[in-house]
Amino acid sequence: MKFCWSTLYVKDLDESIQFYEGVIGLPLVRRFNAGEQTEIAFLGSGETQVELIQDAARPGGNVGADISWGFAVDSLEQAFESMKEKDIKLLSDIIQPNPHSRFFFVEDPNGFKVQIAQI
Repeated sequence: MKFCWSTLYVKDLDESIQFYEGVIGLPLVRRFNAGEQTEIAFLGSGETQVELIQDAARPGGNVGADISWGFAVDSLEQAFESMKEKDIKLLSDIIQPNPHSRFFFVEDPNGFKVQIAQI
């Protein structure tokens, strides 16, 4: 068994795609209608993808405060400055809990917590 994707119900699919593609750097793989009031997009490369769903029956979905997605970068400082320049809401400063890992958190357009890490 392998992990295929993680799903997030979003308020605005275009805005969410812009964040995950333009800010996080995930390529848009496919986008399609899944009924009259539902549109789905998959982003990412490799085995695991992010699935974004905009559904009129679930506007904005539910975002848990204890759930986050983590994305690795080569330069944490560069990513941190880039997020500030793009006016992305920062939820923390750079945190280093041990000598081998550093990260910070931002908020996506839906209020979802996203961790940016250099490991």
